[in-house]
Amino acid sequence: MQTATLSPSRFAFLWQPGLLPGLALTAALAAASTLLAQTPWLQQAGLSPLTLAIVLGMVAGNTFFPAIAPRTGAGVDFSKNILLRAGIILFGFRITFQDIAHIGWAGVLIAALVVACTFVLAVQIGTRLLRLDKQTAMLIGAGSAICGAAAVMAAEPVVKGQAHKVTVAVATVVVFGTLAMFLYPLIYPHLGMSEQAFGVYLGSTIHEVAQVVAAGAAVSDATASTAVIEKMMRVMMLAPFLVLLSGALSRGEGAAARRIVIPWFAVLFIVAAGINSLQWLPQAVVHAILQLDAALLAMAMAALGLRTRASSLRQAGLRPMLLAAMLFAFLLVGGYGINLAVTALLG
Repeated sequence: MQTATLSPSRFAFLWQPGLLPGLALTAALAAASTLLAQTPWLQQAGLSPLTLAIVLGMVAGNTFFPAIAPRTGAGVDFSKNILLRAGIILFGFRITFQDIAHIGWAGVLIAALVVACTFVLAVQIGTRLLRLDKQTAMLIGAGSAICGAAAVMAAEPVVKGQAHKVTVAVATVVVFGTLAMFLYPLIYPHLGMSEQAFGVYLGSTIHEVAQVVAAGAAVSDATASTAVIEKMMRVMMLAPFLVLLSGALSRGEGAAARRIVIPWFAVLFIVAAGINSLQWLPQAVVHAILQLDAALLAMAMAALGLRTRASSLRQAGLRPMLLAAMLFAFLLVGGYGINLAVTALLG
């Protein structure tokens, strides 16, 4: 087992023409998505800057970008690769190990079971029943199981997914995460759960952090607070998930490729979370890091959109959305069962 190394060949495009223009293009799209996300009606719809960035990127990618791709491609690919990994590392500053203490071991076990069951179901149903390729099934599974678009992007370098497959997976997160955001508050009165228990249920089964916040706030501030903490527990599982996924894929490639390569950005994600847990940095610095992180991830999403062709999405068909619908049903019903069972077992 070894950590993936940063070979000089991976950065060959740093010296290619078009780096700065491409970075400027993705930065402009990221800035536009951030501004749009602040409009009240888009906030109510739960559309994050990441979602809007990939939409704007797709619009540009299927209109004017092909004409300027030779002059901007290096910067777009830099955003899609290096800035993506940097954004995932800095994402670690959103969580602390102290979060575990707030939700207890029951919350930890619930998050672990939901993540494991959802991803395994995604791969099994996606490849066996729906005949999807393994990359698409794993990307949709990662997004549904852990933390939406951020998990899809984090899994992309491990599964080596193509841009249009990442876009399809993100689209499923948007559709069913948004549906969950409105549906969960409606069913709350019929579940017989306390506000705190319902918060754990929200955080353990809804896709995106922003969607968790919106759904929790529709019930109460206490529910929203508990939901976010449980959601952060799922986010903390991103790094070990990527390590295990890398190991499983390495074993599946045959005897000649049994060396397990640990994604270096997953290791640094844990380091970032550890530094944040120690509370060494002033809150103003952490806030600045999170702002930078949001910008880097939005630029990466914009780059993915720029490299996605509408024809590729049409070829994907309805099967990815059907898989996401099945996973959504499992999160809604199976996740509820997991919450009740673990709570009854551990209290």
